Amino acid sequence: MTRRGPKSSRSGKSDWKLTLLSVFLVIFVAGGFFAAYLFYSTIRDVVAHAQLGMPVISGSDSGETNLQAPPDIAQERVNILLLGTDQRGNEEGPSRTDTMIVVTVDPQTNTAGMLSIPRDLWVSIPGHSEGRINTAHFFGEANDYPGGGPALAKKTVQYALGIPIHYYVRVNFEGFEKLIDAIGGITINVEQAIHDERYPDGGYGYMTIDIPAGEQLMDGKTALQYARARHGGTDFQRARRQQQVLKAIRDKVLRLDIPLTKIPEMLKLVGNSVRTDLSLSDMYALAKVGREIDGENIRSAVIDETLTTPQTTPDGAQVLIPDRTLIREVVKDLFGGPAPTSVANLTDTQVIAQEGAKIELQNGTLTPGLAQQTAEELKGLGYDVVSFSNADRFDYATSVIIDYSGKTATVSLLAQRFNIEAENIRRQSDGPSDVDVRLILGQDYATAQ
Repeated sequence: MTRRGPKSSRSGKSDWKLTLLSVFLVIFVAGGFFAAYLFYSTIRDVVAHAQLGMPVISGSDSGETNLQAPPDIAQERVNILLLGTDQRGNEEGPSRTDTMIVVTVDPQTNTAGMLSIPRDLWVSIPGHSEGRINTAHFFGEANDYPGGGPALAKKTVQYALGIPIHYYVRVNFEGFEKLIDAIGGITINVEQAIHDERYPDGGYGYMTIDIPAGEQLMDGKTALQYARARHGGTDFQRARRQQQVLKAIRDKVLRLDIPLTKIPEMLKLVGNSVRTDLSLSDMYALAKVGREIDGENIRSAVIDETLTTPQTTPDGAQVLIPDRTLIREVVKDLFGGPAPTSVANLTDTQVIAQEGAKIELQNGTLTPGLAQQTAEELKGLGYDVVSFSNADRFDYATSVIIDYSGKTATVSLLAQRFNIEAENIRRQSDGPSDVDVRLILGQDYATAQ
């Protein structure tokens, strides 16, 4: 590999090692094995452009225009969505996300955190009805959403958690295995032996895997099995194992001394297995922050059985209904609190004005004047309440939101204000032409007054 610039051989080698170490530190900050690809693509682009300061975007999906500039990573908290897709081998077409983890990094406090999101979490998907959160990426790819699957996944998670999602990193199974092998495997202390007789064999069939308890040096294939195995345990246990893998990668990468002779080999490893919208300058900023974060300042949480309720939908799907109050506390603990709205750093009033949703308010209880009183309150907050009336009946036990036009931010704000659970938020496309959202007040709200 030819060195560039006027520096001596010894100085050049030292600078390259410093560069490699800095970028590898991003591997944990941007999510372990996912961001390992950033190293390969970074070196490739650096060699091509010979300008280390260039904001080169690796596999960028620009998506929608951001409502504001991204945070200054050196000074402000940044949140990154890690997506592991179920795409296999040379498969093409839309894929679901088998793994969703939000990594947060705060340079002000030199802390980091990880929040795992179960794939069966029942949420509102912008532009669609409610569904499992792992289908957001599929819909984004299948329906040519601006920015594709990652953009819709980011927006869905942003609305579900009430925090901004600034960047994403996406990897498929093949990329995961190659990245783990590239760093020489990882060491995992397997707390409980894993036996799964229905592990996918890669050919749409099943195979049996066994991973014994105790400390194990895992190659890419075994690490993938450890992270993916579902049967014989729960999805929540699986989420904790995935976080364990990320931490193991961090430990391994911090010990690495990458020889320059391996760079060409590494450049060929991943191909299109990984994509991200982090730029080169973003990576350097994250690397600087990452050097300041001690292991004990990395926290983790899982949206698990204590924060959700299992439920069967009318279509027979087994899903998890989020307990928004409890999840809000976890988010506050890990991320410093939800943004004022589901849209990054905008006030409620700004979000309401931006969407301009026309709201119809209906009283589904026997409490007289409830709709009119509530309509006046909402108008005072900036909502465009175009009408209020009685509902089709007066025995609504809980309040209901019907979204006719995909005004998801407004729906999210109303759901939070009226404590409306996901199963009572409905997406319908055949509503009145002059109404975007219908809010039916139930007895739960009347009683709380």
